[in-house]
Amino acid sequence: MAFLKEFREFAVKGNVVDLAVGVIIGAAFNKIVDSLVKDVVMPLVSLVVGNLDFSNRFVVLGAVPEGVPRTLADLTKAGVPVFAWGSFLTVVVNFAILAFIIFLMVRQINRLKRADQAEAAAPPPAPTPEDTVLLREIRDALRK
Repeated sequence: MAFLKEFREFAVKGNVVDLAVGVIIGAAFNKIVDSLVKDVVMPLVSLVVGNLDFSNRFVVLGAVPEGVPRTLADLTKAGVPVFAWGSFLTVVVNFAILAFIIFLMVRQINRLKRADQAEAAAPPPAPTPEDTVLLREIRDALRK
C-alpha cells in the first residue's frame, strides 16, 4: 500500500503532469514540422537543386529479387538492405527546423523573463523629502 501511495503522489505532482502535457504537445508539434518539411521545405529545395524528391533517394546494398519494383518502400518490404540517405536527410532537416523553432521560442521566453525581472528589480521611488512633507501638511491644515 505504501508503494501505491508513493506512486500516486509522484504521478500527480505538477512536474509530472507538466511533462506529460509537454510530451503530448511535442508529438503534435512533430507532425506539424514533418508536414512543413515534407510539403513546403523539401519541394522548395528540390526546386532550387533540381526536380529531386529526397525521400526516395537511396542506394541498394544487396541483390534485388526478380519482380520487385525499385522503390524504397517496395525494397524495404522485400527485405533488401537499402542505404536510405534521402530519408535521413529529411529527418535532419526536420530536426534543424524543430531546433530553430524551439530556439526562437526559448529566446522569446527569456526576453519576457528579462523584462519581468527588470520591472521587479526597478528601485522603489525615492522617499519624499522632509521639507516637502511639512509643506504638504501646512497646506492641508490651511485648507481646513
